[in-house]
Amino acid sequence: MRTIKNKLHLYYLTAIFSFLFALVGFSYNAWRMEASEFNNNVRTASFEVLENLAELEQNVYAAHYDNDEVMGSARIGWVKIGLINDLSTLISSDVAGNAMKLKLNWSEHWTLIPDDIAALEQLVSDIDKVREAIKYELEHLQ
Repeated sequence: MRTIKNKLHLYYLTAIFSFLFALVGFSYNAWRMEASEFNNNVRTASFEVLENLAELEQNVYAAHYDNDEVMGSARIGWVKIGLINDLSTLISSDVAGNAMKLKLNWSEHWTLIPDDIAALEQLVSDIDKVREAIKYELEHLQ
């Protein structure tokens, strides 16, 4: 009788331990998959924003240094600014804040870009701040 009771006790403990182990394993796996998906979304948005920042910088330089109305078109700049601003919200609030500052400065200075070096430098500085914020976020992914 004692051995059957001991065997049942051992069986119940094994079943409970197995259930808890499976629950913890499943929970970790679900969390890891969620974190990986989040990281993937942040990376994808980050690379897209970095690409658009480079294109915006090229647009600003073409407008100022080359007086190229095609490559330095303000319409192209507005489209890039809008896309950068929209995608930045997928990365982090810091990146989104820097992108919003870039958009505000763009809206104030876009007409001055061809002739005003200070406006150009301000916009390039804002572009660099967004870049730095993105790099920081990419370095600190889970």
